[in-house]
Amino acid sequence: MAPKRTRNKAPSSDPHGIFAGLVVFLIENGVQSRRLQIWKQKLVQMGAKIETHLSKKVSHVFAMSSDALFHDVDKEQLARFGGWLEDSLAAGEKVSEDFYVLKVDLEGVGTPDKNLKLEPANRNSSSHEEQSHCKKIKSSPEHTKHTNEERKGELEINTLSGASNTEPHSPSSLSSCPEIPGTPDKDVGTLSSSLPHSMPDLNKDITEIFGKLINIYRALGDDRRSFSYYKAIAAVEKLPFIIESSNQVKNLPGIGKSMQDHIQEIVTTGKLSKLEHFETDEKVRTISLFGEVWGIGPATALKLYEKGHRTLDDLKNEDSLTNAQKLGLNYFDDIKTRIPRHEAQEMESLLQKVADDIVPGVVVVCGGSYRRGKASCGDLDIVITHPDGKSHKGFLQKYVKRLKEMKFVREDLVFSTHSEEGTYSGVDTYFGLCTYPGRELRHRIDLKVYPRDIYAFGLIAWTGNDVLNRRLRLLAESKGFRLDDTGLFPATHGSGGKRGARGTTSLKLETEKEVFDFLGFPWLEPYERNL
Repeated sequence: MAPKRTRNKAPSSDPHGIFAGLVVFLIENGVQSRRLQIWKQKLVQMGAKIETHLSKKVSHVFAMSSDALFHDVDKEQLARFGGWLEDSLAAGEKVSEDFYVLKVDLEGVGTPDKNLKLEPANRNSSSHEEQSHCKKIKSSPEHTKHTNEERKGELEINTLSGASNTEPHSPSSLSSCPEIPGTPDKDVGTLSSSLPHSMPDLNKDITEIFGKLINIYRALGDDRRSFSYYKAIAAVEKLPFIIESSNQVKNLPGIGKSMQDHIQEIVTTGKLSKLEHFETDEKVRTISLFGEVWGIGPATALKLYEKGHRTLDDLKNEDSLTNAQKLGLNYFDDIKTRIPRHEAQEMESLLQKVADDIVPGVVVVCGGSYRRGKASCGDLDIVITHPDGKSHKGFLQKYVKRLKEMKFVREDLVFSTHSEEGTYSGVDTYFGLCTYPGRELRHRIDLKVYPRDIYAFGLIAWTGNDVLNRRLRLLAESKGFRLDDTGLFPATHGSGGKRGARGTTSLKLETEKEVFDFLGFPWLEPYERNL
């Protein structure tokens, strides 16, 4: 019997509408009549109910701007949440409200206050420190009530940003939190970590099965199929509801007919026959298992299987394994243990402090899923540069030595340096194993040191996600360029359907946003890159 999936409360209108259950009040001030008409039409079509005046029924208030919000609505009547309508329509799903929040001190609304200021979100830098001091109020009425009492009248409201059709979308930030001193210069690009953001994965039974299929296909060397499940997970894990039928996801990006069939089978039976088939196939199961060992790829996994190995214990006496592969095997369970966000944040702070002690001004950013705001990460992807364009040279050797002396970095996997010789774009690389202070549990850590002039490309690549990186590479190729973590290079014309060769000199683009703009791709903050 399939495990029981908790059902949502039946929506008030279209059962598949992305706005089902919302009761909306629209502030018309500053909105073009045609746009207002479209908003109303889309909201109603997709399940929402429109109220003509504020009441206790209203769950969301939509406004063109915070000025319109405060002008038209008395501060005592402000609803607890507002809107993110246009982004939801563009995405085809109800996007998270977390990053459309305005923080308002009700006592300060409508009166001049030097501590209350409206600022657009900085496109080139963001601070997890600042956000950690500015906690969000949850959306439940009970929680809102209690939290408002605790915070003596502070209330969070959202605003729909739509004032410009030409500028990239930028959620406004109205906050009484003081500016954090010591923020890196914005000209150095996106240098600090993303806002903490973790979507509740309400469909773990689906995403966990798809995750297992990703590992299997990767181990088999089938990157195309692996990537298709990666995209499906990215779409499903963001959903604010529990999937009860594949019809609910048929219009989501990355969810084709085959993926819909998989989802329907999982929600109906609690399992997936395709995965069960793989898990009962000895060859597939073994190759998949070996492929999870750090440093063992599909070809090596197959060779090990053909030698007669079937378990990880079998591999412990295999002489052909490299030292790095042996370390991956020895710390197999450690490496698979995910790192909680707060620990990753503490380790990033430690890494920054050690870096400053060696060369003041070094910029250290933890990329990957941590920078994208996830609640945990599989490893630490550390991207490093120095604003002066020269102090990064030779830095990595000193850095790793100091981290080993502290017993933070423990074992080496890969170590290659090119900054002083100027080879391979001058990028220095270290892959190894580290430990959270006071523990012996090993985590993977990657240190990448980039010259300042190509740092933006490295930051994009090591932030991810894979879906975004692939889209950016394909977009670059369509424009006659080759994109990687070391630059954006003009490409020669290929022949016979083959890709053209990469040029030798990259375009000079200083920040991540400049790269996005040059390619014509809409700007995404790091927390928006979980595509």
